[in-house]
Amino acid sequence: MIRTVTAPDAKSKTLPGKRNEVRIIGGGWRGRRVHFPDSPGLRPTPDRVRETLFNWLQHSIAQTRCLDLFAGSGALGLEALSRGAREVVFVEHAAVAAAALRGELTRLGGDARAHVVQTAAARFLSAPGEPFDVVFLDPPFGSGTLGEYVILLDERGWVNSGGYVYLESERTAGLPAVPSRWELIKSKSAGEVGYHLARVNARVENE
Repeated sequence: MIRTVTAPDAKSKTLPGKRNEVRIIGGGWRGRRVHFPDSPGLRPTPDRVRETLFNWLQHSIAQTRCLDLFAGSGALGLEALSRGAREVVFVEHAAVAAAALRGELTRLGGDARAHVVQTAAARFLSAPGEPFDVVFLDPPFGSGTLGEYVILLDERGWVNSGGYVYLESERTAGLPAVPSRWELIKSKSAGEVGYHLARVNARVENE
């Protein structure tokens, strides 16, 4: 059952008074701060939203293979690594943001579980590759492209059966449309942000 709650939140997605900086909330890197450059459309997922998301995933993140498809600051993927993910692939189109993310990973200890791929999200999904257990999907805010990437993820088999997809977009867009075998299990909003968690069920034979 979907639980929908609306709560007030600041419009800014960075820490109050901390421009271009986000904080890792839990796990081994808890409290570490991550810096990111000025880049068009780069809006890290707010602290309170990330905290809720990883509460949802708290028993389902350790030893998983994760995809942070619109990495930006890397906040979602870094949070997953901090909490024990086996591997995280960060996909980021902007060269300056990808370089900054590599620098932050080096500063955090050069984690061998992390891979930064500088390319467009659609190009990454169009290439062959192994499916993931958890996918973080938050395209540029207000772009209206969330549905396109949901279709690409599903049609190209990028999510393992039983895996999870995090979906983030503007709150006014409402609940996202998902394929029939995806189940929306959580849904909330905070300020301008609507965020949801879907579970991907096994494909039906002869589908």
